Formats: sequence, structure tokens, C-alpha cells
Amino acid sequence: MTRNNPMLEVSGLGHRYGGAHGHEAISELNFSVDSGELACIVGPSGCGKSTLLRSISGLIKPTSGDVRLHGDDVKGEVPRDLAVVFQDYSRSLFPWLSVRANVEFPLRSRDLSKSERRARADEVLEWVGLAGAAKKYPWQLSGGMQQRVSIARALACRPALLLMDEPFASVDAQTRFELEDLLLRVRKQFDSTVLLVTHDIDESIYLADRVFVLSKSPATVVKDLEIPLGEDRDQISTRESETFVHLRSEVARLLDVRSAAKPTEKA
Repeated sequence: MTRNNPMLEVSGLGHRYGGAHGHEAISELNFSVDSGELACIVGPSGCGKSTLLRSISGLIKPTSGDVRLHGDDVKGEVPRDLAVVFQDYSRSLFPWLSVRANVEFPLRSRDLSKSERRARADEVLEWVGLAGAAKKYPWQLSGGMQQRVSIARALACRPALLLMDEPFASVDAQTRFELEDLLLRVRKQFDSTVLLVTHDIDESIYLADRVFVLSKSPATVVKDLEIPLGEDRDQISTRESETFVHLRSEVARLLDVRSAAKPTEKA
């Protein structure tokens, strides 16, 4: 199916570590993500999800295929209008910088004055509920609050595409729900385009407009699944809905038979 307004296009993407006879992590991946869409990737452990994100972000150059961000080729260099939120927030934040300074840090390479950087940092900290923590240091915050700082830092760059690699996996269940809802609010506020990797089937369905289910390594897209849950979602009624339960079962079945990778289907 042709997408209406693709922000991200992945075509025939493959990567092999160690040369022609090395480990093939991903193979012939094809999908696209529309502008303003939130898409999730789920797949078995070790299937190549991290390799896929590194290829999309320009951190590695894939051995085959193409990645295009709003029509421009990504060729082994991180695009200026792309931001990444990692799982390990404790390593991605600078403990010697204040919360505000952490958010401002990537803006130093932009053509912004000091006052503009501060105004943008304060704006996004307010959006993620940390307006009162600007002068604190990351080590003074809970894990969930530290991940909010990471999200704020990414949003401060006004990225065309936000990549998220298991962003809520290291926090407790209640905080995870709060961060999921925060992402939905921020996505709506900014009309952001988001591609999020997760091992959590429920999380992928709760958050996404579409879910890409991957096979075992070398990863291919087993199914491109539309998630017709609408814009207004909440942690209780959405997860109890018949549609949610059906979709969760479908993704679980696909992962159970992941060893038999099939051509991409459109739900």
C-alpha cells in the first residue's frame, strides 16, 4: 500500500556484520512511516531492532538498501532533524549539568542565542511536567523524571523524526504508564512523527497508529498492522476494549510463529 505522506521510507534495508560471511542482522526490510504518525516495532530479542534504528539514524551505514527521511537519503550520517531517545537514560544525561543545561546541550550547535536556547528548554520542560526541576541535577531525580528530561532534550531540537529505543523499559509499571501517556500528549501537541521500538506488545498497541512485527534475525517485516483505536486513549478503557484484546492476541500469535517469516501483509 502506498502511504499518503511518507516522512520515513525504508527500502530493501539490510545489514551484515563482519563482511560477506558475517552475521546478517536485518534483511530486505521495507516500510514507511507517514508524517505525524506514531509507529511501533516489535520483534523477538536479537532480531536486529537496534541495527535497524542505527541504520535509520545514520549511526551505521547499512550494507544494502536505502533510508530516506522526507525524501533525502540517510547515508551514514545523523540527519540534523532527527533525535533519538534511548532506554538507558542514566548514560544519556550528563550528571554534572543541570536539567536545563542537559536539555540545552544539543542546541549549542544550532544557530540560537543563549536566551533562545534557554527559552526553548524551559518550554519543553514545562510540556513534560518538569518546569520546577530545571535547576536540579539528573542524579536528584527519579528514573521516570530522568527519562522525561531525555524526551524534553529530544523535543527541544524540533526533530522531524523522533526515534525511541525501548524508552520506558527501565522504569516501574506505573511510571511506564505515565510516560506512555506523556508521549501521546506530546505527539499530539507537536504533531510529531515517532518510530518506537519495544518488546512490550501491549505498549506497542496502546501507543501506535501502526505496528511493524519483525521476524527473528535476520529481521524482515512479518506484518504491517493498522491499530484502529482512535486518538483518545487511556490506560484502563483502551486496554479493556475488544479491539485492543484482539490486536494483542494477533501480535502475540505472529511472534509465536516468527520463525516462519512471511511476506509483508497489510492488515
